Amino acid sequence: MNYRNYIAEKLKLDGLTEEEVSALILTPPEKEMGDYALPCFKLAKILRKSPNLIAEELAKAYPADEVVVSATALNGYLNFKVNRAALAKETLESIFAAGEKYGSSDIGEGKTVCIDYSSINIAKPFHIGHLSTTVIGGALYRIFKFLGYNAVGINHLGDYGTQFGKLIYAYKKWGDEERVKENGIRELTALYVRYHAEAEKNPAMDDEARHYFKLIEDGDKECNDLFNFFKSLTIKEVEKIYDELGVSFDSYAGESFYNDKMQPIIDELEEKGLLVESEGAKIVDLSDYGMPPCLILRSDGASLYATRDLAAACYRKATYNFDKCLYVVAYQQDLHFKQIFKVLELMGKTWAKDLVHVSYGMVSLLDENGNQVAMSTRNGTVVLLDDVLKRCHEKCLKIIEEKNPNLEDKETVAKIVGTGAVIFGALSNSKIKDVAFSYDKILNFDGETGPYVQYTAARMKSVLRKANGFKPNFDYAMNDEEYELIAKLSEFPDVVKASAEKLEPFFITRYAIEVASLYNKFYFDCKIIGADGGAENFRLALTSAALTVVTNALSLLGIKIPERM
Repeated sequence: MNYRNYIAEKLKLDGLTEEEVSALILTPPEKEMGDYALPCFKLAKILRKSPNLIAEELAKAYPADEVVVSATALNGYLNFKVNRAALAKETLESIFAAGEKYGSSDIGEGKTVCIDYSSINIAKPFHIGHLSTTVIGGALYRIFKFLGYNAVGINHLGDYGTQFGKLIYAYKKWGDEERVKENGIRELTALYVRYHAEAEKNPAMDDEARHYFKLIEDGDKECNDLFNFFKSLTIKEVEKIYDELGVSFDSYAGESFYNDKMQPIIDELEEKGLLVESEGAKIVDLSDYGMPPCLILRSDGASLYATRDLAAACYRKATYNFDKCLYVVAYQQDLHFKQIFKVLELMGKTWAKDLVHVSYGMVSLLDENGNQVAMSTRNGTVVLLDDVLKRCHEKCLKIIEEKNPNLEDKETVAKIVGTGAVIFGALSNSKIKDVAFSYDKILNFDGETGPYVQYTAARMKSVLRKANGFKPNFDYAMNDEEYELIAKLSEFPDVVKASAEKLEPFFITRYAIEVASLYNKFYFDCKIIGADGGAENFRLALTSAALTVVTNALSLLGIKIPERM
C-alpha cells in the first residue's frame, strides 16, 4: 500500500489534488512523532490560516481506521501513526512475492525515454572524467526499465573533428600497426600527444591535419579505413570497462552518423527565417532569450556540435518517438543545451519541452596528500578509468588478505567490491556536486560506502546460510528495531520512483546505506538464529527481505554482491 496516497485521499484538501498532498507528506525525523507527517506551513497561504490551526482542524476531522490508526497535531505538523502489524505483514509478503521485481512498477508502460550518456571520444582514453556520465546514465537506464519504460541507451560517440586528421597524420608519420594493435588506445594517445608536441614547433602540421580530416569527410578510402580502425579498436577496449561497470547501450550512433542529416536542419532553419549571417558565420540569434547566439555554421561552412546535436535530437524523435530524451552531460555544457533546446522550440518542435539536460559535477581523483590530480589528454596526463579500477581491485585484495585471509576466491571478491566501490563513490552524492575521492575513502568498510553495504548484504547471506532454511512468519510482536527496518524496506518503491522523477540515482545509494545501517543495528541487538517464540522465523524472514531489497537497490546502480566477504 502507498500510505502517502492513502492519507492524501482521506484528507481531501481544498485547492490541492491528492497527488500534490501526497508529495508533501514526509517521514518524521523522530519515530516518536509518528510514521508519516504533513507539514502544514505550505498550506497556510492556500487555506488562509496558521499552520498550527490547520494541523489541529485536520487532526480532528481525519477519519482514523485500521490502516492509519491516529492523526495528531504538533507545532504545525499533522502526524500519522499506521497499523504497524499490518504494514509489516503487507511489506514482507510483498517482498517475498515480488522478489527481484520488488520496487518495480508499470508506470512507464508504453512510454519511451532516450538516455544519452558516456559519449566517449574515439581514439582517446576512457578516463576518470567519464565516470559520472557513465554510471549516472547507466543507473537511470536501469531505473527507467525497472519502472516499465522502454529505455534507449545511446552512446553519442565523439567520432568527428580535426583531431582525427591529427591522429592520421601522426599514425602515418610515426605509427606502427602492430604496436597500435598491441597497446590499443594507449598507443593512439601517445601518438596524439606527440603530434601536439611537434605541432608547437611546426604549425604547418595543422594544415596537413585539416587536409586529412577533409579527406575523411570526402570519403577517401585510406583515411576512412584508418578512422574505422581507430574506432573499432576504441570500442573493443571500452566495452571491457562497460562490462565491468554493468553498463550497456542500444545505440553507438556518434557525431559522424549525423553527417548526412544536418543539411535538412540547416535548410529548415533557413526556411523559417531563424538562420542569420554574422561575420560570415551562420547563427540563430538568441539575444531575446538572454543567451549568446547559437553558432550553426562557421564562416568556412563547417558544422559544429550544435548542428549535429540538432540533427541528433530530430533523428531520435523520428526514430524512437520518445516521451523524454535525457542528456547526461557535465554542467559546463548547461548553456549549450539551453541553446539547443531553445532553437528546437523556435523551429516549432513541440517536443523540445521533453528534452532534459541531466547535468552533473566533475569527478577528480585525490593523491596520497589529498591534492587533486590534474588531467590533460594533450599532455598525456589523464588518469585512466581502467587504471583506477585495477588499483581499487589491488587495494581491496590487500584489505581482504589482512582481514579474511582464508576467504575463498579472493581475487573475484576483490574485483566485485573494488568496482562496486568506484560506482558507489561516484553516486554517493547529489549528481550536481563535484566528486573528489581517494582510494582509502571509497574502500572504507566502515563508512558510508559501497563496501559497507556489500559487506552488510554478505552478512545477511551468511545468516541465511547458517539457518539452512526457515518457515516465513509474518505475524509477530515486533520491537522497535525490527519495525524501523521493515518501515524502511516498505519505502523502496517510492525511492525508485523518486529517483526517476528527480533523475537522482543518489537517492538509491543513500537508501541502501540507511537499510544497511538499520539491519546492522537489528543484527547486533536481536538474536536471530535460536531466538524463541517464533522470533527466529520472523527474523530470518526479515533478513531475507532486507537482502532482497539491498540486492535490488545495488543492481539498479550496477553493483554486485559477493557471496562472502
